[in-house]
Amino acid sequence: MKQFSRGSEPRAPGAENLLDSLPVPVLEVGGDMDIIAVNVAAEEFFAMSRQQLKQGGLRALAPADHPLFTLMEHLQQRGGSVTEHEVVFSSARFHHENVTIQAADVPDYPGIILLTFHVAHVARALDQQMTYRSAARSVSGMAAMLAHEIRNPLSGIKGAAQLLEQAASEGDRELATLICDEVDRIDALVDRMGIFGEAELHCSALNIHRLLEHVRLLAMNGFARGIRIVERYDPSLPPVWGDRDRLVQVLINLVKNAAEAMRDSGREGQITLMTSYRPGIRLAEPGTGAWRHLPLVVTVRDTGPGIAPSIRPHLFEPFITSKANGSGLGLALVGKIMDDHGGAIDVDSRPGRTDISLFLPVAEENTQGPAPPLGD
Repeated sequence: MKQFSRGSEPRAPGAENLLDSLPVPVLEVGGDMDIIAVNVAAEEFFAMSRQQLKQGGLRALAPADHPLFTLMEHLQQRGGSVTEHEVVFSSARFHHENVTIQAADVPDYPGIILLTFHVAHVARALDQQMTYRSAARSVSGMAAMLAHEIRNPLSGIKGAAQLLEQAASEGDRELATLICDEVDRIDALVDRMGIFGEAELHCSALNIHRLLEHVRLLAMNGFARGIRIVERYDPSLPPVWGDRDRLVQVLINLVKNAAEAMRDSGREGQITLMTSYRPGIRLAEPGTGAWRHLPLVVTVRDTGPGIAPSIRPHLFEPFITSKANGSGLGLALVGKIMDDHGGAIDVDSRPGRTDISLFLPVAEENTQGPAPPLGD
């Protein structure tokens, strides 16, 4: 029975291109745990180039007692296909939890095994969007209520306090001034909530890397001064369709949160800004039967302490914060703006690393205006 080793196996024309078109990480492995073929998604998954993966082989990706090798031994002895769930892959380059490995031998190519890796957090990101949209809409409704129900009586209260201040005694004048100051404070809060109101988006085709560079410069010269910021971009990305000012606001909030998390914990670390293209990411539009394609991914990673498990499910809800002086509105605003753009958000956090990923549409899919809101 003929064995195929690295570089010697027959391959149909264009097989590498077919693998590269798949959004799922795929490895083709030989009998000696040599990696024969790699697709682009696997390069991103393992944070290594095709050449590095082939040179290191499968043994360079996981320790000897990893479930992956038990699975490989089973297939080499019995053939067929095997699925392993909730597997962890971790190294200095990458970390993935809740990975499902699907492996199968290739009947006409003895000794060859195909491995695919399915990451749960991408599916979870899409499932969470209904929760994030509900939070965003609740903030919009609260902003409208505050503007209508609070601002009008506030102006009357302040006017009355100013009249009392003119005719009051010295002691009472101090109390009238206090009333005016508190009215101004509440009015400022209403102003802050006003950013959640329904405003028209001014969308156009944008180079996401120019936006990230703008945010990086702002951060390095301001709130993230002294923190190392690393860029890891895919230069071939198409333009994103969005409102420049709103997307910059989203990115500033995420980078600022990352910087504050590291400073508050006393950790030394870095912030990494990453972009990638994942063609398989689609989000269903409720009630329409249509799907929105969100292949452009922007990730802000920090090496801080991670997000507390008690806060993580409510991260994009208003007034939820772990900061002593935080308002809990920053990430709620991020959720609102992403909802306006028809995008999606994923959060992957553990001690020592937090990734917040934004899934966005490309310009070719929306050329007439902003993405329609999801929902009713």
